[in-house]
Amino acid sequence: MEHIGTFPLPPVTLVLGGARSGKSTHAERLVAGTLHGASPHPAVYIATAEAGDVEMATRIMAHRARRGVGWTTIEEPLKLAEALETANAHGQPVLVDCLTLWLSNLMHAGADVDEATDELLRSLDGHKSPVVFVSNELGLGLVPETPLGRSFRDAMGRMNMRVAERAHRVIFMAAGLPLVMKDRPAG
Repeated sequence: MEHIGTFPLPPVTLVLGGARSGKSTHAERLVAGTLHGASPHPAVYIATAEAGDVEMATRIMAHRARRGVGWTTIEEPLKLAEALETANAHGQPVLVDCLTLWLSNLMHAGADVDEATDELLRSLDGHKSPVVFVSNELGLGLVPETPLGRSFRDAMGRMNMRVAERAHRVIFMAAGLPLVMKDRPAG
């Protein structure tokens, strides 16, 4: 396994899975260094969610409570590349949760998704600390009924492929269990 500084993480990791698959919890453990008995490290959490209703606000509070102290949180629903550059200055591992909500925010704002993804991937060049992305795998379910739903699913699939191509490690979560789909050394 490639080590960066004292963090046993490759430069870029993508954690994919369906709803309630355990992807956020697993990613948090990876970034905090709490897997395999390692001592926790301070980390930066980039949150892309916006509390647009009570249910989402409750989810956000649950994520915050689960993380506990020791995390620096940056809330950024649209300018993810800029948030990563800010996080890079902290010199700590970074967790981005999640690309799916970021995509939703971009599409709702009428942004160019391909251009935003290009910018995000460029921002990883020269990043000092490991970055772990969380994203939903939407292509395993039913075909969405609406054109907007199909467009979103297709855009998510394209974004996941691009991030997975750039990532050194890709983990698929199912029923709380990680399956390493890709693991290549940095460099």
